[in-house]
Amino acid sequence: MVMDGKKLEYKGEKALKELEKLTANAAEVQEEVLKMILTQNKGTEYLNKYMAGVESKSQVPHFKRCVPVTTYKDVRPYIQRIANGDNSNLITSQPVTEMLCSSGTSAGEPKLMPSIEEDLDRRTFLYNLIMPIINQYVGGLDEGKAMFLYFVKAEMSTPCGLPARTVLTSFYKSQHFKNRSHDPYNDFTSPDQTILCYDSNQSMYCQLLAGLVFRHQVLRLGAVFASAFLRAISFLERNWRKLCQDIRTGKLDHAMITDAQCQSAMYSSVLLRPQPLVADEIESICSSKSWKGIVRRLWPKAKYIEAVITGSMSQYIPSLEYYSDGKLPLVCTMYASSECYFGVNLKPFCKPADVSFTLLPNMGHFEFIPLGESATWSIDLDEEEEEEEEVPPNKLVDLVHVRVGCYYELVVTTFAGLYRYRIGDVLQVTGFHNQAPQFRFICRRNVVLSVDNDKTNEEDLHKSITAAKKLLEPYNALLVEYTSCADASTVPGHYVIYWEIAYNNGLVDEAFAIDPTVLQECCAAVEERLDYTYRRCRTLDKSVGPLEIRIVEAGTFESLMDFFINQGASINQYKTPRCIKSKAALKLLNSNVKASSFSSRDPCWNP
Repeated sequence: MVMDGKKLEYKGEKALKELEKLTANAAEVQEEVLKMILTQNKGTEYLNKYMAGVESKSQVPHFKRCVPVTTYKDVRPYIQRIANGDNSNLITSQPVTEMLCSSGTSAGEPKLMPSIEEDLDRRTFLYNLIMPIINQYVGGLDEGKAMFLYFVKAEMSTPCGLPARTVLTSFYKSQHFKNRSHDPYNDFTSPDQTILCYDSNQSMYCQLLAGLVFRHQVLRLGAVFASAFLRAISFLERNWRKLCQDIRTGKLDHAMITDAQCQSAMYSSVLLRPQPLVADEIESICSSKSWKGIVRRLWPKAKYIEAVITGSMSQYIPSLEYYSDGKLPLVCTMYASSECYFGVNLKPFCKPADVSFTLLPNMGHFEFIPLGESATWSIDLDEEEEEEEEVPPNKLVDLVHVRVGCYYELVVTTFAGLYRYRIGDVLQVTGFHNQAPQFRFICRRNVVLSVDNDKTNEEDLHKSITAAKKLLEPYNALLVEYTSCADASTVPGHYVIYWEIAYNNGLVDEAFAIDPTVLQECCAAVEERLDYTYRRCRTLDKSVGPLEIRIVEAGTFESLMDFFINQGASINQYKTPRCIKSKAALKLLNSNVKASSFSSRDPCWNP
C-alpha cells in the first residue's frame, strides 16, 4: 500500500485510482507508513532514546505512548550536527541529501529541515495528482501552454557541503522537474533556464516576455503564491514598454538581461523573429487607463489562475479578482511545507473560502493536537519568546479519528527524521473523502500581535481588516497589502496596522483623498472585530492604546519583499509577514508613511 521510488510516479487515471485506493484505506496506510519509518530508523540515536529494545510488533503503540511531541528547538541540535558533517544515524538511517530552508518570514530565521532522496518521489507523486484532478473539471488543457511564474533562490552550503535550499528550488533543479517535457500538461511558456536564473528580476522579465509572446496559447496562469503572481503584474506595469520593444524587434534588452543562459534560451525558443503586430496588440492593452481585467485581456484563452490563496494569501483575492475582472476561477491545488507535502484539493474550482485539502496518508504519518470545537484556542507567542506548552504524547489524535468541525494543530512524523513534529499550522476538519479527512487551513499558530494579555492571531487580524477595508469602497479604493506590529514605544502600547492603498486606475498618490475621519472609522472597525481579550484590554483595563492605521507610499510592500529576499527569504515562498518584528523592516515601513489615524473611540466590550 505504501509506495516508494518509481512506484510513486502515477499519472492520469492511474493517479486518480491510486488516490482512491489510498484514501479508502487511510488507516491501514498510516499504520504501514509509521511501521516503515520506525523499522528504517529504529537504530538512530534519537529513536534509541525512547525505543531501544522494543520488539517490532510493539513499535507503533510504544511510539505513541513514549515518543514526545517536538518543536524545532528539540531537533535543531541533531540538524546542526548533520550540517557539520556527523554522518552517523542521528535521526534517519537514510543519507541526508540536502537541507531544506523554510521561508523564514513568519517565525524569524529560516529553519533547516533534513531531506532524503526518496522525498522527491513523494513530492512528485503529489504533483502528478494535480492535473488529473483538474481535468475532471476543465478539458483541453493539453492543447495549449501554462504560464507559471516559478523562481529559484541561490543555494547555500552547510559546513560539511550539503546543499541548503528551499523545497521549491530543490524540486525545480531535480530530474523530476527537468524530465517533465514528455507530459503535454507541462508545456510551460518559460524556458527552464529562465526559471533557474538566480536573478529574480531577470527571471521575471524573461518569464513575462515568454508569456506575452505565447499569449494566445496560454490556457493556465499562476505562481506558487498569490503574492508572487501580483508581484508579476506590478512588474509588468513598470516594464511593459521594454517588453513590447523586445517583441517588436525580436531582440532582448541586453542592459536588462545579462544572464547568458537566459539569453540563449530566449533566442532559441521565444524570440525567434520580430513580431511587431503582437507588440502592437500588447501595447494597446497595457496603455489602457485602467488595468482592471488586464489578465483576461492579455491572456484571453486562460481558464483559471492557480496559486495558494488560503491563510494569509486570502488577502490577495480581491486584487486577483480585480486584475482578472472576476471572470477567472482562482484555483488552489495543494497543501505543502518544507517539512512535508501533505495533500491536495479535490475540488479545485470551489470558492476560495471553501478550499479544503485531503491529506494523503502515504506522505508521512499525521497526528493532531486537539484545539476544540470553536476558534477560541490560545495562540502562543513565538517559540523564541515563550516556551511552547508541552503536549502529552497520549493527547494526540490519529488522522482517521479527527472530528468534523473541530480544530487541530498538525503534527507530522517523516521518513527524513522528524518525529511527532509540530508544524505550527491550525486546521479545521471540513469533511472526509473516503477514510481521509479534509482540512481547511486556518492560520499559523505563532503569528500574533500582543501588547498585554491580548493575543491576536492571524485569522482574527485578517477578519477584522476584511471588515474595515469595506469602508474604502465608496472612495473607489482597494487595500493592496497590509502588515502590523505591536508598538511598545507608547504608554500604553498599541497595535499599528500598515496599509497600502490603490485606486482602480492603478497605484497613485491619492491616499490623502480619503477623509481622515474615514481612516479613524477604519481603525474602529478593526478593533470591533478583534477578540474579547483585546477589547477588554482596550476598554476596561486601558492596558492597550487606540489602534493606529498608517498609510504607506505605493510600492512600499514590494520594497519590504525585496528586504526580506535580501535577508534570505525565497521569492517563491515569500509571504508578507502579518506581524513585523524586525527593526530594520519596521524602519523601512515607517520611512514610507504619509498619513496615519487612530481609533477615535473604544470598542464595544461585553463581559
